[in-house]
Amino acid sequence: MKRFLLVAALASVAVLAGCHNAKKENIEPPTKLTELTPTLKVERLWKSSVGDGAVKTGVRLQPEVVDGVLYAASADGDLIAIDANTGKTVWRQKSRTHGWFGWGDKKRPDAFMAGGPTVAGDLLVVGTLDGHVYGLGAKDGAKRWTAEVTAEVITAPAIVGNLVVVRTADGRLYGLDSATGERRWAYDQTAVPTLSLRGNGPLLVANGVVFFGSDNGKLVALRMDNGEKLWEQGLSSGEGRTEIDRLNDADGAVVLDGSTLFAAAYHGQLSAVDGPSGRPLWNRPFSSYTSIDVHGNAVYGVDEQSNLWAFDKSGGADMWKQDALKYRWLTGPAAQGEYIVVGDLEGYVHWLASADGKLVARERLSKKAIRSQPVVVGNTVYVEDVEGHIGAYRIAAP
Repeated sequence: MKRFLLVAALASVAVLAGCHNAKKENIEPPTKLTELTPTLKVERLWKSSVGDGAVKTGVRLQPEVVDGVLYAASADGDLIAIDANTGKTVWRQKSRTHGWFGWGDKKRPDAFMAGGPTVAGDLLVVGTLDGHVYGLGAKDGAKRWTAEVTAEVITAPAIVGNLVVVRTADGRLYGLDSATGERRWAYDQTAVPTLSLRGNGPLLVANGVVFFGSDNGKLVALRMDNGEKLWEQGLSSGEGRTEIDRLNDADGAVVLDGSTLFAAAYHGQLSAVDGPSGRPLWNRPFSSYTSIDVHGNAVYGVDEQSNLWAFDKSGGADMWKQDALKYRWLTGPAAQGEYIVVGDLEGYVHWLASADGKLVARERLSKKAIRSQPVVVGNTVYVEDVEGHIGAYRIAAP
């Protein structure tokens, strides 16, 4: 079973940050926010919630927006569809167990949802902490099928055509029939480190290939039709004197831009790789525990100290660095037009100019940490915190 370190550490930072004894614990407090005169007008469209969010699971639950509907799940068994423009609930499903020995304890959830939801057409798929995958109707949340896998599912499945690809925390990937949930293939990662980050990078499926960052710092490509490994490329060397020093997990998203893949790893590198062949194009030292994003001529990433960086896409050279949010344990950055959006450990959402990294706007969703990468759809961004609060923000017309 995959052990976790970083999320627990970040949670400790979040708790201790407001205490007077933070320095005694040898933990850097988050950089204090200074007064900001916004140069970008941002308006909150609506705010809603889904259950209790991630509760104490440490997973990064992220909503999915498809055809004007936002779908979100919680670790206490809530599944909701929301009109992405108005915030009104379209439907809601609540999963409850039959209780101990069938006595009907309705307070105990039976679906600790932690991976997804993912939606394609009228199919919604979500994974759970107890090793189940559910296929449901996207229009009403009605259950269609159930599949069992070997371990917890803590990242969103991918749906492509008649195949659902699911990743489990023990290093395996499964190809499931999208109509029935029947297993069509399985891929078993050869080595999962005993100590690794709490999380799995999301799957990227393109051109008949499944790409993902592995628990041991590799970028891996599999055939989508049968799960056969095509190639792998190292993102981290895993060097160091202690197990913590040797942590080299690739927990962020792999981004495809044209035919080039971009990925980063903790205690590793930011790399550009040719998608068809797996041939490295360039790499540079960069340790990150979050997803990156690519927009225009730049790659955007957050390093292990929560500094936000922009790198030249063609060769990896520095473009700018923003350290005003250092130790605020930022989410992965999301590009929104000419701006970059991140959330932080105190529930703030920050907008920065993509050209120079200057802070241009700030809103507060809640007082709880935001861990999942914001979801951008056009000029609207959707943000979810660890307790299931969801906010929709729009950049106002000038």
